[in-house]
Amino acid sequence: MLLVIDVGNTNIVLGIFKGKNLMDHWRISTDRLRTTDEYGVLIRNLFSLNGANADEINAIIISSVVPPVMPTLERMCQRYFGLSPLVIGPGVKTGMDIKYDNPREVGADRIVNAVAAYDKYGGPVIIIDFGTATTFCAVDKKGNYLGGSICPGIGISTEALVQRTAKLPRIEVRRTERVICRNTVESMQAGVYYGFVGQVDGLISRMHRELGSSAKVVATGGLAVIIAPATKSIDVVEPMLTLEGLRIIYERNC
Repeated sequence: MLLVIDVGNTNIVLGIFKGKNLMDHWRISTDRLRTTDEYGVLIRNLFSLNGANADEINAIIISSVVPPVMPTLERMCQRYFGLSPLVIGPGVKTGMDIKYDNPREVGADRIVNAVAAYDKYGGPVIIIDFGTATTFCAVDKKGNYLGGSICPGIGISTEALVQRTAKLPRIEVRRTERVICRNTVESMQAGVYYGFVGQVDGLISRMHRELGSSAKVVATGGLAVIIAPATKSIDVVEPMLTLEGLRIIYERNC
């Protein structure tokens, strides 16, 4: 079985594949202070609690946008699974030509998402990832990664609003029935929710024009299922897109 690990700024998402089938997946917090042993015990306990056999893992692939965590995770893979992981980076075959000015600047998660979306839907395709940052990526009909846009994520935007104001409370991000609201909490919820909906539709409209044609729009990330229903532009939500992309890239390299 294949263990896939996607390291984000806020969460680490793990999944296990048997062939092309995702057997199980988990989400844990990204903690730069955790030790090799802490990660190892935590991950193996997740396996045990869900009835998965960690000893059946025969390969591991990792994508990460948090470089300080990588030495710890690589040691964890070697100590607790007896394996050296394949790490997404220069030299790894993705099957995708990256048209960025400096391809090394592109986050590994953006490339992995693009690979998965193009493999499933062809091109042109636009991928939105609602993570710590909200990223918009475009792939043309030939499978070239063209680039995209990066915005502050919903979580950090909301947190900044709370921290930089004296009286505004923390809120749950959710859809409200109206935008002319009559209390502070709903007013904040409406502003955050529909503000991001407008951001999505506005950027996607511009990306369609720059691509010169209509493109399939695929959303992923923790808040995708919440934001997508109110947008005009998102066609499909794929919560496990990054994990699928890691599996595809592993197969192309091994």
